[in-house]
Amino acid sequence: MDWILGITLIAAITLCEFPTNINSLRLMALLVPRHVVRGQNVRLECNFELDRETLYSVKWYKDGNEIYRFVPRDKPPVVDFSLPGVTVDLHNSTERSVVLNQVTLMSSGRYRCEVSAEAPSFQTVSDHADMLVIAPPEEGPIITGRPGRHRFRVGDVVRFNCTSAKSKPAAMLSWFINGEPVDSHVKVVPHITEVDNEGLETAVLGLEYRLRANNFKHGDMKIKCLATIGNLYWKSNEQSIESDKPVKAPVMESRETRAQGHTHAEHILASSGRSAVGSCFLLIAAALLLLR
Repeated sequence: MDWILGITLIAAITLCEFPTNINSLRLMALLVPRHVVRGQNVRLECNFELDRETLYSVKWYKDGNEIYRFVPRDKPPVVDFSLPGVTVDLHNSTERSVVLNQVTLMSSGRYRCEVSAEAPSFQTVSDHADMLVIAPPEEGPIITGRPGRHRFRVGDVVRFNCTSAKSKPAAMLSWFINGEPVDSHVKVVPHITEVDNEGLETAVLGLEYRLRANNFKHGDMKIKCLATIGNLYWKSNEQSIESDKPVKAPVMESRETRAQGHTHAEHILASSGRSAVGSCFLLIAAALLLLR
């Protein structure tokens, strides 16, 4: 039994000590914004753990081209590389982050961070993420339709266009009727009408819809066009379509109106005065009528 105990003790000591001798470089998180607006300054972050390793270098790449390097033992430790659409702010960049100044549409692409350890392990870890630079429209979407007509009737087919001004990428457009997304059977036609020399695109979405009675609430129907780009741009425009038949206000029943089925006695009571004497005579009259 003693030899079994000895082997068990040696195995336990070995297992306990073995992990403490492992040096492991780990990349914990890569933070690259998915969407950014043209002209903004952007910070890209590369968080890593060295454990007992020594850092050799941190390198950043865009679409496979090196744009930034941090090597602690070099003098100076940081250097950037010229690339269209990428302007690195060396003053505010470190071994764990790189700052890009005033990004342009050409700044869109895949960014990769690569971290390397010193000898003897020479470990290297890396990760990548995509970033899209957008140029939002300068104004919200515009709704246009049949000129000169403001009122419609049930059964009419209305045709409207929603136009989102030039942007990159083109805005995603969608229609709503009385606050609800349009049905799948409603005819909508998305298309790009113009692309300028910067690649900015103008988007148009058509709506063709036959009006139904339940569309009109209090005499009109609301149509809305929503334009979105990623999670950075969200604008809408709304118009009212008026019915050519105004909705009549409901008639309130007067309390003095005699409902069908009332007895002659109830009619006498309802039309009487409020004096105590009159009420007494009316009660007697009603009782005599009921006894007949």
